[in-house]
Amino acid sequence: MNLPQLRYFVELAHTQHFTRAAERLCITQPSLSHAITQLENELGVPLFERTGRATALTRYGEQFLSCVQQTLTTLDEGVDALQRVARGEGLIRLGLLRTLGVEFVPGLVARYLRENPGQDLRFTFHTGVTQKLLDGLMEKRFDLAFCSKPPAALQLTAVPVGRQDVVLIVPRNHPLAKFQTIDLSAALPYPQVYFSKDSGMRDVVDGLFAQIGGTPQIAYETEEDQVIAGLVAQGFGISVVPYMEMLLRLDVKILQISRPVLERNFYLVSNDKIYLPPAVRNFQQFVLKGGYL
Repeated sequence: MNLPQLRYFVELAHTQHFTRAAERLCITQPSLSHAITQLENELGVPLFERTGRATALTRYGEQFLSCVQQTLTTLDEGVDALQRVARGEGLIRLGLLRTLGVEFVPGLVARYLRENPGQDLRFTFHTGVTQKLLDGLMEKRFDLAFCSKPPAALQLTAVPVGRQDVVLIVPRNHPLAKFQTIDLSAALPYPQVYFSKDSGMRDVVDGLFAQIGGTPQIAYETEEDQVIAGLVAQGFGISVVPYMEMLLRLDVKILQISRPVLERNFYLVSNDKIYLPPAVRNFQQFVLKGGYL
């Protein structure tokens, strides 16, 4: 039993005439008769009753027709879906840091959709800290991730696509709030709300303090920069965080760090060891060619 035989069977079932069915199928009438006979022999039951020129389905043929039509419909839908994927259409699953979900990533996606009108492109957005995003990438739950630089041991491809300033935030009634800029060493005597080890910012902030040869006093740890900002606003400590627009709405003082100087890069991360559909590759190239850094 093969696919052409099934399509021949369906056409003959609809036309109920060997000659007309053969014409529609662009084959000879003997070829159609031979294919149907082979199919009936393989199934072991007659599919058609032939009386003169008339051809009608047997009850076995009616039962088989329902099954074959359902199978061919499913197959045709699957073929169509894969062909659309090959044309660069389909689903793009993005993982991203929450802070990049306000403007950066939505802006990228909006521009991409405007530049590709008429294509069936769909996006899903999943937020989290860097480690969770990298886990999702390795587990094939995301196609691409916008996050901090991954550890080299993961052997992921990471290209810088943007940057954020890193600042010190303190409660407005804090002794350091009188300054506009600050040497990070001035933060060492005060308790800090710190990024947990699951966050990509942990290594960044650790590196800053290592440059000044100091050890911060960690009072609280959490993985989300928005939560850290909220805790600082409520007086739980001070913190080094990426600059975010939301800081302007909180009761904190934002201090520029004069030493050491650092801008935090964030990256477009992909796993080159797995197949990326054309839709994902096209969006990836759009981001990398955009010169957003």
